[in-house]
Amino acid sequence: MNTTNNASLVEELMSQLQGAPMQQIAQQLGTNQQAAGDAVGMALPMLLGAMGNNAQQPGGADALWGALQDHAPGQQPAQAMGLGGLDLGGLLGSVLGGAGAGAGRAPTSGADILGHIFGGNQQRAESGLGQASGLGANGGQLLKILAPIVMAFLAQRVSAGGMDAGGLGNMLGQEKSRVQQQGGLGGGLLGSLLDQDGDGQVGIGDLLKMGTSFLNRR
Repeated sequence: MNTTNNASLVEELMSQLQGAPMQQIAQQLGTNQQAAGDAVGMALPMLLGAMGNNAQQPGGADALWGALQDHAPGQQPAQAMGLGGLDLGGLLGSVLGGAGAGAGRAPTSGADILGHIFGGNQQRAESGLGQASGLGANGGQLLKILAPIVMAFLAQRVSAGGMDAGGLGNMLGQEKSRVQQQGGLGGGLLGSLLDQDGDGQVGIGDLLKMGTSFLNRR
């Protein structure tokens, strides 16, 4: 069921990105694998922490849970699944190729997902990561690459654990707390976003729209 007490979501996803996936990301960013890994290690806590913050707002967990249903592993061919049920090769091929979802699928554009996660703080998140990681303008590109992967990863966890919206909210809330407690550059980037407007809400208005425009369910 929920194994977040053993390993953090950041650590689990980071382990799945090692090797060929990280090499693909590095090539896309025009940097080496070590630098890409360091930057991903900053970006994932910020992404998952912000999602945890959103999920703790009224209606936030329900909206995110609904959005994840279109990223569930059951919609992907079983033979394509990699570690943890993620088709990382297919995801990266789609994202790095600039392609969206296939016909009839919800959009997986990294830019769209980031807009829902960060709301009006998206540019601040991108520039902050670029400065902290040394990627500069490519900080935003990295977040766009990772956003669909994080969504697919969470969808797999929700599906495997049979989680409802409450379980998802609890899991992400725990991850947010862990990121804040561990600190580091990723935790610092998250803190700068959450503290910007003083109310601790990161894009909750956009998150609540995920059930309509983002999901494209008609």
